[in-house]
Amino acid sequence: MSNVDFTIVIPAKNEAINLQSLLPELISLYPQAEIIVVNDGSTDNTEEVCKTNNVNVISHVYSKGNGASIKTGARAAQGDIIVFMDGDGQHQPKDISLLLAQLKSGADMCVGARDSKSQASVGRSLANSLYNKLATLISGHPVADLTSGFRAVYRKKFKSFIYLLPNGFSYPTTITMAFFRAGFSVRYVPIVALARKGKSHVNIVKDGMRFLIIIFKIGTLYSPLKIFIPAAMAFFFTGVGYYMYTFLTRHVFTNMSAVLFLSAVIVFLIGLVSEQITVLMYKDTE
Repeated sequence: MSNVDFTIVIPAKNEAINLQSLLPELISLYPQAEIIVVNDGSTDNTEEVCKTNNVNVISHVYSKGNGASIKTGARAAQGDIIVFMDGDGQHQPKDISLLLAQLKSGADMCVGARDSKSQASVGRSLANSLYNKLATLISGHPVADLTSGFRAVYRKKFKSFIYLLPNGFSYPTTITMAFFRAGFSVRYVPIVALARKGKSHVNIVKDGMRFLIIIFKIGTLYSPLKIFIPAAMAFFFTGVGYYMYTFLTRHVFTNMSAVLFLSAVIVFLIGLVSEQITVLMYKDTE
């Protein structure tokens, strides 16, 4: 049995300047918490700052990525609840209590949802808005902040999906969609994220595309028909439209119409098979 109330996991790469103020505040507010900093191949004195503040630090011998750090921290956590927060000083320690309160009231995971003023730029705000809308459409649940790394979750439930998590920055996307598919409850609480000190490790273009890919990957993995049925309908109605055009103008049924109709059937059948595979994947899980 663990004697800690909960575990705080902080992935950090060259965040010594931010950890110097963050760690003392966490220790002061939550003396009952286990604090784990995953040092992801930092080249500054991140590890020394952690040791000075007497918190657990696990160091990667080279940088593996934000998601890899999250997985390392989750495997080492002793608390029944894990709070994930960034090491860049954007997440405010006082907001942890808001996340924990939602878990105590019945949520399986609670996410700190940033407002538009908390976004680093207009471009990032628009991108996150797009991700949220796409995730809402695919999952059928309202998603207030798909990419937020500030969240509290029950350790055992989180670890049951740990094999799905990518090593990059898109772990929040994957775990959120996985929880929805598994029927776990996800709640959001509004937070204000502060401006970070130092340079961001997120590449807007590269990681933005990765977020979109992960959304569709998880959509096809957990709700395949929500992806395949619209695609099949698009082929079918395009075929109907093209057939009507050729029939009215030339009174013929063309090979293109046949290809479009056949494509609709094939895509729909692939969706059905994917749905059955998904059911088989979950039949022996919690």
